[in-house]
Amino acid sequence: MRTELVTTLKRKATELLSELAKTREPILITQHGLPSAYLVDVETYERLQERMQLLEGIARGERAVEEGRTLSHEEAKSRMSRWLG
Repeated sequence: MRTELVTTLKRKATELLSELAKTREPILITQHGLPSAYLVDVETYERLQERMQLLEGIARGERAVEEGRTLSHEEAKSRMSRWLG
């Protein structure tokens, strides 16, 4: 992964964005020698957001199972038929 200074981002934003669109390789932006942000292309960002939503859904499901908040198959079918009309 490439690392760039925040001053480089300020001076060469258009060039960095063009390279990012081609390579789709995230760029770590540092400020005062410390990691500050990641620059990623839109498609990668959106894909990451979708994955996070999926993982959060799985985690909620696992918590529900641990807490005993589950339904039998028949109960689930009954609820789904009411929701779907």
